[in-house]
Amino acid sequence: MKLILLACLAAVAAAAPQLGDQPPVAILRDERVDNGDGNFNYAFEADNGIAVEVAGVPGVEGQANMQGSYRFTLSDGSIAEVTFIADENGFQPQSPLLPTPHPDPPHVAELLRIAAEQRAAGITFE
Repeated sequence: MKLILLACLAAVAAAAPQLGDQPPVAILRDERVDNGDGNFNYAFEADNGIAVEVAGVPGVEGQANMQGSYRFTLSDGSIAEVTFIADENGFQPQSPLLPTPHPDPPHVAELLRIAAEQRAAGITFE
């Protein structure tokens, strides 16, 4: 029984994350305001380049509407920043880093116009 317990403790110790030579991250700013009425804001910044700023207000459907940004340092040393709005329409991020859909080919607009005309004329396809 003691051997099993010792083996379990050794396994837990071996599975613990190894931080190596990484220094601890210093918190440069940590500001939080909660008015108790659903309005809030917070700002957080660490010395490794991670920063978050968010302001929130109550939404009409009971959700918290938020607007803010976050940034972090990429492996090449450049700064990645994402601004966002989160409300009844969902999370809407904006950043040059986010992928964008390919533009529709020119003929798609014509096909959509034809389909709208056919629907208006009562034409259906099964």
